[in-house]
Parts: sequence; structure tokens; C-alpha cells
Amino acid sequence: MKRRSFIKKSALGSVGTFFVPEFLKQMDQIGLFGQQSFKKLIVIQLSGGNDGLNTIIPYENDIYYNLRPRLGIKASEVLKLDKGLGLNPAMGRFNQLYQDGYVSILNSVGYPNPNRSHFRSMDIWHTAVDSNKYSKTGWLGRYMDAHCNNSHAMLELDSQLSLSMHGSKRNGLALENSQSLYKSLREPYFKRVIETASSSSLDEDNQGYLYKTLIQTNQSAKYLAETHTVKSTKIDFPITELGKKLGQVSQFIQSGFSTQVYYVSHNGFDSHSNQRRSQDKLLQEYSDAVFSLVQSLRRSGEFENTLIMTFSEFGRRVKENGSAGTDHGKANNLFLIGNNLKQAGIYNPPADLSLLDNGDIKHKIDFRNVYWDIINEWFGKDASKIISKSFNSLDIL
Repeated sequence: MKRRSFIKKSALGSVGTFFVPEFLKQMDQIGLFGQQSFKKLIVIQLSGGNDGLNTIIPYENDIYYNLRPRLGIKASEVLKLDKGLGLNPAMGRFNQLYQDGYVSILNSVGYPNPNRSHFRSMDIWHTAVDSNKYSKTGWLGRYMDAHCNNSHAMLELDSQLSLSMHGSKRNGLALENSQSLYKSLREPYFKRVIETASSSSLDEDNQGYLYKTLIQTNQSAKYLAETHTVKSTKIDFPITELGKKLGQVSQFIQSGFSTQVYYVSHNGFDSHSNQRRSQDKLLQEYSDAVFSLVQSLRRSGEFENTLIMTFSEFGRRVKENGSAGTDHGKANNLFLIGNNLKQAGIYNPPADLSLLDNGDIKHKIDFRNVYWDIINEWFGKDASKIISKSFNSLDIL
């Protein structure tokens, strides 16, 4: 196995930095099995800028249809909710969660002075800093620095670690597949390095840091590969990329992992042309996978202690373009899914399409307010150490 392939699988090269997972260092302190339930967060990122107006549809608004003569979804197709809003017809399973009182839909979520670049806007969401500032640490990474004693506290189901999970003292672990990573480390080259390297012979002059990282990654991979077979989900997840990821998250949770945050991306939402077909497909994949996740968590008794947040880096422009698609916009909707939401349903009024910001939806809720509440009210920690700006509670969690 080539070194480059290993680095990709283990995410040692994530975002240009190394990190040292330390799962086994404190296993005795953690008490993996038989531990009391604790709060967990699952973040689902809709990458590419999901079109919020064709996700949560203002089907009673004539401006919506005037600006989207081809792309607008007919009122007869919409899965009607309330307040003149309805769901994309591809989201039938998500609608069931909504009707069961498990979903809060926040409209017009964004930030001041928005940026339409995928990379820059995602960085802003990941770091939770003002749009004119930059940070090397993410909001979840700073949470780890302030409130977590172990690197295993956060796990991303991907080949690379998002900036959101980079801290100054430790980072989360990015992992595509625990079994494949552990098997790759069993190959002769890495197995020989792992078995023969000793801490006394490793220093910075002989790439000791990399070797130590490799050794501890092997320990973490072994832990992940063995622990998640303790229990398996009894719910059938969709055979899609997102379905597989969320199915693995469910397995991890049911297997007793002491991970607090799971991070998953659903890609492909940058739809500038022929948008309807591609977005409907992606939204159905999201809807079906999240429905299976909630059913699995309910059956295992873990839904009570699990919050699911779904966001996208920005919305799309209100007016359709000349290719039956939409271009990069600003504010968007955000979903919170949980068992005991204080305000399930449509949290705030839909965007006023008669008062746009140069053709874009104006933001009414700062996304950092959601982060603030997750830290303060869900995890019960001090958000002022994580988010530089203070907010009043949205009173959802």
C-alpha cells in the first residue's frame, strides 16, 4: 500500500495538518460499555449550496412563481406544512418526521455581509467568525479544546477533516470506513513499522511524530473496527452514499462509542442548470436517509439524547437563471431534528420575497445563534469560549 493512499484513508493529511487520535489512551477512564447516556450531535452538511426555496416552498407566494416560471414547484405537488410553506415533493419521509413533531425549520438563516464563494462561505460556517475575519480553528474544534479531554470526541465520515473540527490543541478524526482503515494498517509495510517502532527511538529528527501518529491511528482504527460490531442497526438504510454514512453513524452510536459529534456531508447541490431533477434526487436521498436514522435512533433508545442539524453554506438566488437552475445566493433554511424540541414546526416566518437584498433573501437569523444554543442548551457548556459574539436563546432546544 502506498503512503499517499494511507494518508488519504486515515485523513492524516486533512486540510494540510496532522492530528493524533488518542482513542485507547483513556479507555479505562471513559468506561465505554455501560456508561450513562450523553448528548450527541449529528451534523449533516448539504454541500454546494442547496436551493432553500425549492426545499421549503412558499407555494402561496406569486412572486416565487413569477421569478421562477420554469423552476417553481406547483402548489399541487408540494407537501403542505403551514404558514404558506410546503416541502419539496421528493421529501415524503422527511414530511413524516415533521408531522411527528421532530423537526424545526428555521428560515432565512445566514450571516452579515455574506460571501457567495463556496469555499469562503463554508469556511465562515465552519469557523463561526465574522465574514471579514479568518480562523484556523473551527467552532467544533474550539469546543473540543474547551470541553473535551479526548480526540475521539468528534468523528467525521469522510476522507478529510472539515475545518469545523480543527482545534488548537486537538482535532477530530476523519474516517471513511473503520474496517478498511484497520485492514490497510494490517498490510506488511505498516504492520512492520507499527510493531517495531519504539517510543525511545522516535524523535522529530527521524519523523517520530509521523510514526507515533501512525501507531495511535492503528490503535484507534482497531478500536473502531472492533467496537462497532458490538451492536448493529436493525433498520434498513438506503443504499446511497448518505444512507451508508448515516447507517454507520447509527452503528457507532449503538455500539457504545463515546463520540459526541458525528459529521457527514451530502454533496452535489451546486445546481446552475436543469436543477429540478438533480435537486429532487438529492433531497429524496437526504429525506430517506434521515428518516432511517431517526427510526434507528428511536428503536435503540438514543433519539432522546441525539440532535441532528442540517445546513448548507448558502442558499440560491430567488430568480431562476437562463438554464433552468439557480445561482449562488445568501440566506437559507436550516433544520433541527430532535425528540423534545421546544418549537417544532415552522420556527419563523418565510422570507419576504418583496424585500430582497439585490435579488437575494436577507438573513434574519445568524447561524452562530444556532451554534450558541447547541453549545449552551444542548451540551450544557459555556458557549462564550467558543463563539465570540453573544446571542439570546432561540428557545428551540
